[in-house]
Amino acid sequence: MDLYPLWNSLRIAGISTVIIFFLGILAAYYIAKAPRLVKGVLDVVLTLPLVLPPTVVGFLLLRVLGPRRPVGAFFLEYFNVRLTMTWWSAIFATTVVIFPLMYRTCRGAFESFDESLAEAGKTLGLSNIYIFWRVRMPACRPGILAGTVLAFARALGEYGATSMIAGYTPGRTATISTTVYQLWRTNDDGLALRWVLVNIAISFAVLLAVNFMEKRRKRR
Repeated sequence: MDLYPLWNSLRIAGISTVIIFFLGILAAYYIAKAPRLVKGVLDVVLTLPLVLPPTVVGFLLLRVLGPRRPVGAFFLEYFNVRLTMTWWSAIFATTVVIFPLMYRTCRGAFESFDESLAEAGKTLGLSNIYIFWRVRMPACRPGILAGTVLAFARALGEYGATSMIAGYTPGRTATISTTVYQLWRTNDDGLALRWVLVNIAISFAVLLAVNFMEKRRKRR
């Protein structure tokens, strides 16, 4: 059993989660404080990948990052770097697909934050940066942690957009989800079931670990 799909899926999901962790928090923090009209427009734009079919997201990414498209052609001509059909091409797809999960969860956490705590910190002479990291973030930690876990689990199982922009090449771009599909196509249901169980086990372990950490935090 070739373990490359497992390794590739974990690194793609891990890198994508790190990217959207910071982008999601940043976007959620500023949009939560934006005027209602601006918030409504930006919220629709940033949440759109959540409701679009993954294949549509993959198609749009190909229209931008393909070797004959503006961005893709630029990188190919000046840096000799292809933005599609490589293992890290899947990072673009998973980042776009999982970003709304992180953004929406963090925005809800920031909007439920008691602003009187921040105002109290300002009256004590605390800087905005200190208040953000030592007051706001700890209070919003459950929501941020939930968004991170959901995003990682979603990235681990992403198939539609990933298969379109990264394809399936054993030992190069294969992920768990694309491997399961290829095994199913070739009637290798036994091996496909193994990969399905691996995916379920990883997701279960991640959720279990988060629940355990949350219980420890409440006890303290």
